[in-house]
Amino acid sequence: MALKDQANKIIIDARQQKDEREKGYREQALKLYPWICGRCAREFTHTNLRELTVHHKNHNHDDNPANGSNWELLCLYCHDNEHARYTEESLHGGKKPLKDNAKKEGDSFNPFANLKDLLKK
Repeated sequence: MALKDQANKIIIDARQQKDEREKGYREQALKLYPWICGRCAREFTHTNLRELTVHHKNHNHDDNPANGSNWELLCLYCHDNEHARYTEESLHGGKKPLKDNAKKEGDSFNPFANLKDLLKK
């Protein structure tokens, strides 16, 4: 078997295992929770249920307790948003990046600090 064929087989097997694992906890979550997005409250029916996903609160896809305590149902859009926020937080340590001219941590910013002076002008 060529190296490329072997790599393709590994990828196919990994995807099949992932799909099987997801199928198990997804089916459980759909039985436990109402078919409503936990963020935007969009309601789902059998016709659009494929757009409702299971989000792992602790971002560990192997942590699947039977009581569903690590899951929440989110629509595709809210799920993507949640993962984007998580990635952003991971990259920046929970803080927005500081620009060169930005105030340092601990300084407080008051957008109305010189409002009185501006109004006098």
